[in-house]
Amino acid sequence: MKKSNPLHQALFRILRPLARLLLRNGIPYGEFSELVKRAYVEAALEDFADGRRKPTDSRAAVMTGLTRKEVKKQREVLAGGHTGTRAPVHANRASRVVSGWVHDAAFRTSEGEPSMLTFDGPLSFSELVKRYSGDMPPRAVLDELLRVGVVSVDQESGGLVLKQRAYVPAGDSEEMLQIFGEDVSDLIATIDHNLVSDESGQPPLFQRTLTYNNIPPEVMERWRRHAAAQSQALLEQLDKWLGPHDRDISGQQASSEAGESIRTGVSIFFFEEPARKDSKGESPL
Repeated sequence: MKKSNPLHQALFRILRPLARLLLRNGIPYGEFSELVKRAYVEAALEDFADGRRKPTDSRAAVMTGLTRKEVKKQREVLAGGHTGTRAPVHANRASRVVSGWVHDAAFRTSEGEPSMLTFDGPLSFSELVKRYSGDMPPRAVLDELLRVGVVSVDQESGGLVLKQRAYVPAGDSEEMLQIFGEDVSDLIATIDHNLVSDESGQPPLFQRTLTYNNIPPEVMERWRRHAAAQSQALLEQLDKWLGPHDRDISGQQASSEAGESIRTGVSIFFFEEPARKDSKGESPL
């Protein structure tokens, strides 16, 4: 049996856990197939345009292997309100509230730490939500932050205390699925950039992974705690540097001279699974 090429091997490893998530959330193959077609059409029309002429359905059909009729159908779906890869990605509203609490001087102590906040009144939690989460009801935001343990209530004063500097929802919630889409998309985009960085003349983006495949089980609990603590500390250091430059935090207004806003960041994730006998992790393709 002919061995599949390296890209097929990599795709299978990506699709295997994705298939598990889709099945758990009731997404059948046919629905996934439609989304794949849509992504192919959008990429052909936007990412491979030659810049001199408007990309055509015929050219997209040649590139994707789809019929012109299918390309036209997917293009019309995209034009009808689908938020494509080029659309601005807005951070989760609860995340923006936490970020404002950490960085906005109005909600910090003289030592620079997040203040204990009352629910109502000037410079309160409600004011924080209004400033960083638009029209979201403050009670709904607070309930969510209490639920995931980011905020606690001080037993003596009843004030609200920020316990963690990051909001991470749990389970297959809408917010967690949004993070899933953003994180995986960002990782693949970084790898794609690095694969072609030599020929494009652009410097590669930072991409590193620490991996061992023969760790005894009794080490894992200590390793989980250590990795989480060190990773959180690094992200908080980076956040202290980058956060104050965000225009939402600094209050700086975008101008034509300043250029378009840029979305950037660093993502850290922990992985753990039984070691494979085949250390190369090859698929059965």
